[in-house]
Amino acid sequence: MSSTYLIALGSNRRHHLYGRPQDVVLAAMEECAAFGTVTARAPVIATAPMGAAQRRFANGALVLSSELTPTALLAALKHTERAYGRRPGQRWGDRVLDLDIILWSGGVWRSVDLKIPHPAFTQRRFVLDPACTIAADWRDPLSGLTVAQAQARLTRPRPLPR
Repeated sequence: MSSTYLIALGSNRRHHLYGRPQDVVLAAMEECAAFGTVTARAPVIATAPMGAAQRRFANGALVLSSELTPTALLAALKHTERAYGRRPGQRWGDRVLDLDIILWSGGVWRSVDLKIPHPAFTQRRFVLDPACTIAADWRDPLSGLTVAQAQARLTRPRPLPR
């Protein structure tokens, strides 16, 4: 049975074959086609560093239709990260490639290694901005908000404190 996944992609380090981070993300989008059918690709955007990272990121998103289970897809994505040179290291540090499962057509998935929906996706513009271009109407099964609504909540102007 086929499932649909929203995958977030990010890079902020050059790759010896693919070059700049935005080109790493584009190449990784092509690699993800090995796991099913990529039905939509978001434009790659530049975003500010987060946490311990020192360099700007290139971020994107894609929608994948796949026969893989969530755990099998996670294993395939982690294998791809390692093939691109990702090594275990500092949380939120610089990396050649980061691939995360954000949403899944099956709703909620919880295991030791994987949580869907991704626990922090509604607080991350670098995920929501690209995702909104290809999956704006996809609903978070926990909050009931669409990707577009989550993005609007995150980006809406707020009054300055008095």
